[in-house]
Amino acid sequence: MSMNTVTTADLRNHFRRVSSWLDNGEAVEILKRGKPYARLLPITREAATASRVDFAAQRRDIWKGRKFSATEVAAMHAAELEGES
Repeated sequence: MSMNTVTTADLRNHFRRVSSWLDNGEAVEILKRGKPYARLLPITREAATASRVDFAAQRRDIWKGRKFSATEVAAMHAAELEGES
């Protein structure tokens, strides 16, 4: 990964050029008053896509298709409320 350097003024005035560097996978170091201040890194394509959790599959794995009666649901709800105190 190559490193380009810009000042805060360059970042403000020439953002299109800086963003093209990021699009090309290049890191950008930002200088403030001539000293390194921050570093911009492009997001990798793998990191950009977040995995989705399949909650329905997790529920099926946990409960194995079990059906609860109204009495059981009320008891579970009461136990949850008791734990909140």
